[in-house]
Amino acid sequence: MRDANPGQEPTITIDIGDGPAIPRPADPGLYSAWKFVMVAVPCLLLFLTTYDKLAASIASWLPSSVEDGTLGRLGAYLGEVSEKGNNYRDFFFFMPDGLAVTFQITIYSIGVALFLGIITGLCRISKIKIVNFSASVYVEVVRGIPLLVQLFYIYYAIGHLVTVPPMVTAVSAISFCYGAYMGEVVRSGIEAIDRGQREAAMSLGFTPFQSMIYVILPQAIRTILPPIGNECIAMLKDSSMVSIVAVPDIMRRAREFASTSFAYFEAYTTVTLVYLFMTLLLSKLVSMTEIHMGKNERR
Repeated sequence: MRDANPGQEPTITIDIGDGPAIPRPADPGLYSAWKFVMVAVPCLLLFLTTYDKLAASIASWLPSSVEDGTLGRLGAYLGEVSEKGNNYRDFFFFMPDGLAVTFQITIYSIGVALFLGIITGLCRISKIKIVNFSASVYVEVVRGIPLLVQLFYIYYAIGHLVTVPPMVTAVSAISFCYGAYMGEVVRSGIEAIDRGQREAAMSLGFTPFQSMIYVILPQAIRTILPPIGNECIAMLKDSSMVSIVAVPDIMRRAREFASTSFAYFEAYTTVTLVYLFMTLLLSKLVSMTEIHMGKNERR
């Protein structure tokens, strides 16, 4: 619950998104859980990539003969574990180029989707009917088609007519899809600003364009930042789908590693933990940006 202005009824806000919740100190339970997971995931990854060396180190201090009782059997078992090798570590050093591709796709997609979202949001509130109608059709059509279908359509259907590189397909599909969602976020953020702000700017001699750029949008950013952050996190997660169109991202690297080593559990466990760490880290960056903007606004 968030306090309203004095004399008004308190308002209740419900934050729902495709990504992890934005950690805020005001929510101690969620904030504590976020800190625990952020520490636990790197520790687990470190353990998984070094467990064979730890087993060898412990085995060197224990008897290795099973006739020596419990300690002997434990030492023999740890010795076997250390000799089998470590598929977690092998994949961890196999995936960096795929991780770089995932970051590249996510950053490009966020930039293009933000641009499309701002343009779409402004067009959705435009009084020019054809502009408003076109933006509305784009939003309704794109939001009604799954991202996976859009990937297939661009890569295979459009690719049947014009060759579309895998990276272009990935960035285009994700940007085009999330641009519609961000457009609605921008529209709702702008409409949440009191109309008196625009009227006051116009009375001071601002043009409609200047009013939007210098008065409305700066205030709307504070409102739309959390949902925009959630959409960016969702884009990072949904970038895992691009592996189906031959993009060498982290998921495709996991598939390649697992198909040659048959270490499916190790490869996909590592990918799961890496994605979890990245999304939690991005959620924290959004939270820090929100807090920083709040401090500047109070100043």
